[in-house]
Amino acid sequence: MAEYEILRLLWWALLGVLLIGIAVMDGFDLGTAILLPWIGRTDMERRIVINTVGPVWEGNQVWFILGGGAIFAAWPPLYAVAFSGFYLAMLLLLCAMILRPVGFKFRSKLPNTGWRSTWDWALFVGGLVPSLVFGVAFGNVLQGVPFQFDDTLRMTYAGTVFGLFSPFALLCGVVSVTMLTMHGAAWLACKTEGAPRQRAQNAGTLAAILLAVLFVAGGLWASRLDFYALQSFGGVNGPSNPLAKHVVLQSGALMNNYEAVPWFRLAPALGVAGALLTALLLRTRRLRVLAFLFSGLTIASIIATAGLSMFPFLMPSSLAPDSSLIVWDASSSATTLLIMTVATVVLLPIVLIYTAWVYRVLRGPVNAAQIEADLHTSY
Repeated sequence: MAEYEILRLLWWALLGVLLIGIAVMDGFDLGTAILLPWIGRTDMERRIVINTVGPVWEGNQVWFILGGGAIFAAWPPLYAVAFSGFYLAMLLLLCAMILRPVGFKFRSKLPNTGWRSTWDWALFVGGLVPSLVFGVAFGNVLQGVPFQFDDTLRMTYAGTVFGLFSPFALLCGVVSVTMLTMHGAAWLACKTEGAPRQRAQNAGTLAAILLAVLFVAGGLWASRLDFYALQSFGGVNGPSNPLAKHVVLQSGALMNNYEAVPWFRLAPALGVAGALLTALLLRTRRLRVLAFLFSGLTIASIIATAGLSMFPFLMPSSLAPDSSLIVWDASSSATTLLIMTVATVVLLPIVLIYTAWVYRVLRGPVNAAQIEADLHTSY
């Protein structure tokens, strides 16, 4: 039935939207934490930096939980492979993310300089490590993940945690770190004043230019990688059986979709142009909010580039290519996807409207006078 094909495509697109939502909404929190030791030179400046994200970081992190839940419900085999194969990497990610709430809550408990400095660096680690791990995970998916299914669809993962950090995956990790650092700097340029704002503008400009260079370098490297091509499969409305297809390895196959659908090239072009425009707008007075918006567009374009390059693959298998997961054989049932679609249509606008309202209420920069006037509730 055609409806099943449409639902699968829709949830492939929504998976991309959720990943973009995580990177854009939680990304500036992570970028702010990465920049904390350098943007804030005094205790008050660091409190200002922390308080720019203090009221919103927990709400932003819900996108991460929502993304995991959506993958579990819409793409169960993908969830199983990712959360089993990347288990130790996920544990490292979660341990780093736990440092964030602890750091936010405990930093202000004592006025001791050493105490606060320790938690400042803990927040830095809590921003850097997740940013790096997210990028490394994307790099591994682009190269292929060493897993396979047996004839009963039991999954076996043959990789190691150190094997995840290959040179190409590390480059993707560095791209992720610079991308979120740029986004955090653009946020701080909007939410601070004086010296911290100037430092944020300088850091954001440098990160944006570096991101454009690294993204182009990563694209050139990816164009020479061996990737996977679908030779035969059970059809777009077939059952979700990852073994009912034949996949082969081809040199440069990550570029095939750009040849078949030329307008896909808009995604990487916007990724590079968006980063350079962000750098330019950060240096332009009164256009810092626009710089933040272009930073978000850059993130969306870079993530879209990865998704469009791989389509229809969700997670290719380097161990047994025929076990690769694609859009047409890794989804939940049509009924499940339909129920999820109805729930999303009803609930997502409410979430977006409420989020927009919160950011409108909290608009404007954070300064020392506000913190000194509210010592008991500010971070």
